[in-house]
Amino acid sequence: MAEAGASVGAKTGTEAVSAINLLVPDFSAVMTGEKPFQLTDYRGKNLVLYFYPKDNTPGCTTESLAFRDHSPEFSKANTAIIGVSRDSLRSHEGFKNKLALPFELITDPDETLCLMFNVMKMKNMYGKQVRGIERSTFVIDAQGKLVKEWRGVRVPSHVEEVLSYVKTLAS
Repeated sequence: MAEAGASVGAKTGTEAVSAINLLVPDFSAVMTGEKPFQLTDYRGKNLVLYFYPKDNTPGCTTESLAFRDHSPEFSKANTAIIGVSRDSLRSHEGFKNKLALPFELITDPDETLCLMFNVMKMKNMYGKQVRGIERSTFVIDAQGKLVKEWRGVRVPSHVEEVLSYVKTLAS
């Protein structure tokens, strides 16, 4: 279960307030692998948090494979990658193993992080309104500040754009 403080993407009315250049409150969450996620464990490294709707769906698979394929370049840029969705830990473990992902996935079934980063949106699926994760990516710098966000992400070329940005942080 994620524990979080203030919202990174707080809302006033219908507009999200930008939290760019603000410290992200420390939080912990359950993730794949041996130990829980703790934001402070990533101090000294940049962190890419990418929120995606669902394991084993075409867009989410394509995005995760792109992060996987570019992970050595992210590492060279002193940047860790973590994926986040509402899927169960069991689903995440299967998805991670199936795709041979070299990074961990956070499970957020209670939507604590989704709400903290303001990624829950109403979407149209087959003519019905459903609540789900808006594909979004956030970069937290080595000091723990939110320095970049992409919302309503379209998968093609997105990972390359994120990589280009984090390379500017390394220089």
